[in-house]
Amino acid sequence: MFLVSRLESLILDGRRFPMTQNVAIHSPTAIDLIDQIRAAIPEEIRAANRITAEGNQYIEKAQEEAERIVAKAQEQAAFLIDERGLTQAAADEGGRIIARAEQDAEEVRRGADEYAASVLISLEGEIVRTLQSIKKGIALLDERRATPGENGTGPEHAWQTAADESEEDVSQPVRA
Repeated sequence: MFLVSRLESLILDGRRFPMTQNVAIHSPTAIDLIDQIRAAIPEEIRAANRITAEGNQYIEKAQEEAERIVAKAQEQAAFLIDERGLTQAAADEGGRIIARAEQDAEEVRRGADEYAASVLISLEGEIVRTLQSIKKGIALLDERRATPGENGTGPEHAWQTAADESEEDVSQPVRA
């Protein structure tokens, strides 16, 4: 986000063309920032992987807790059988405890999965927006490098075309 902010500042601080929304920026600085953004994206992916690993740790903890509860239920069932001879009551209670433990583990797993999915979706949206900004910047720079010609193909026309394109709607990523 810091690099994107620097790119934004570069554009905002650029030299404005009179009576247009267009600005001139220092191309090597913009290209350098875009390269830095490209290098930073893998770090964002590593952050998403860390979040997924944390979700897996929550699931493992829930499974350990479920196993502990099952062991406790088995101990309780053995006690009831040995002390009172209530085999059916012990089996019922053990089943209820196991079912509750499995339900708790499933809720924790579902919550962790939802959290990881929401973080990954958010990250995907940020990466898509950043990539679209980069592509627009590259296209704008490519247009500025074109040689001026006739019939409205000079630099002023390229700036206007890029400004018109930047006003188009940005589509969201498609989910399967």
